[in-house]
Order: sequence, then structure tokens, then C-alpha cells
Amino acid sequence: MQRPGSEPPPAALRRPLEVRRLGLVPYGDGLKLQEELVGHRRAGRVPDQLLLLEHPHVITMGTGTDRSHLLADERERAERGIELFESGRGGDITYHGPGQLVGYPILDLKPDRKDLHRYLRDLESALILVLDAFGIEGRRAAGFTGVWTERGKVAAIGVRVSSGWITSHGFALNVTTDLDYFNSIVPCGLEQRAVTSLEELLGQPVSMDRVMDRVIEAMAETFGCQPDSESRSEGGADSKKSK
Repeated sequence: MQRPGSEPPPAALRRPLEVRRLGLVPYGDGLKLQEELVGHRRAGRVPDQLLLLEHPHVITMGTGTDRSHLLADERERAERGIELFESGRGGDITYHGPGQLVGYPILDLKPDRKDLHRYLRDLESALILVLDAFGIEGRRAAGFTGVWTERGKVAAIGVRVSSGWITSHGFALNVTTDLDYFNSIVPCGLEQRAVTSLEELLGQPVSMDRVMDRVIEAMAETFGCQPDSESRSEGGADSKKSK
């Protein structure tokens, strides 16, 4: 997946990246875990982290949310089993659910990446590399954050950078997502913009494990880091992996 003309730093010089594959995680639990890891990363107790997981059906509102973009009322959300959370990330409203790969990078951007705009563009670059690995052309849209294809938006990005330049929140890539749930919101506040998934683009289901592998490779290339040789697979009795 290496980009033409790019030369990644030697492995010995790359910052380590601990990858955790967490399965299905309630959104509130994901927030708590991120908060803990941000503190540990700031204190230098853990290396950079990449959390890869799925959430049960949930609508999250970023700091820039227009509440008129929430289309499903309380009754409809209850009937469909959709939780509602106010999130500390940037951006507008979005949906998470099974079949969508959510990535939470907990990275220390010091000393040479202390640039929020660059960080957002780097996340987009990594996701475009993932799509390329599946033969899909991904692109940016001028003035917006995320990744689009000819059939619609396939990945949303919303991040937070805490004191000490430690990142949290991240990206959501639609893999085998039930796209009907996006009718509950105006996705990312963008009206008249279609949403799509890898499954829809490829015309067949996609293995979540395979997508996670490509995401790890793309993050390593884009950020010049060294993922741990054996990614940790975690989770309790309710955890699962999409096939």
C-alpha cells in the first residue's frame, strides 16, 4: 500500500503503535476507555494506541451539531434501539452501528505533527489508501472532512485534540453498515449527500477483519509508525466481530 515515491522511516525509528481490536463496544464504554487512554498517553505510560471496534446503534452529536439534523424523535429511536450521545469530538451529527468500523487513534502529535488540519488530512489519506486496497477510488470533497466515492460518502471523521496534543475520537468507515439507519439524521449535517458502504460499492459482503488489516497498514504508512506484531483482540461476552 505504499504510495509512489514515499519512503517510510526504518522500523527502528518508527514510533510504536499498539492496536486493539475490541469487537462490539457500547458507545459510553468507548468514551470512558478513550478518556483513560488519553491520560495514560499524556503521562507516557502507554505508546500510541489505535482502537478498532464497532458500536451498537447510536447517534452522536459533535460540538458543531445543529439539532435540526436529528430527524428521529425519542419514540422512533426507542423503537429502533438507537442511543443518543453528546460527544466531545468536533463536527456535526453522525450515526454508528454494527457493520461500521470505528477507529479511535490515541496519538501524541508532538513534536512534529502539532497541526489539526494536517492530522485530519492524514486520516483522510489513510482511509483513501484503505479504499484503494479494495479497488475503490476514494476522494476528498473541498471544504468538507471525510472520504467520498462516486456513489457517496463512505467515511466520516470527527476528532478531538486534548492538552498535550493527544488525539481521541477518529473515523467511521461504513463496511457492511445498514445504511437505512442514516435516515435518522442528516449525516454530518450535509443535506442531499448520499451515504454508501464498502459492501454496496463492491456488490458483496466484506470481512471486517480484512478491513481492519488494511486500516492498520494504512495508518502505519501514513503516520510512519510501527504496529505491534500481534494486535490485541479484546472484549467481553457481548463482543463480536462482523464477518
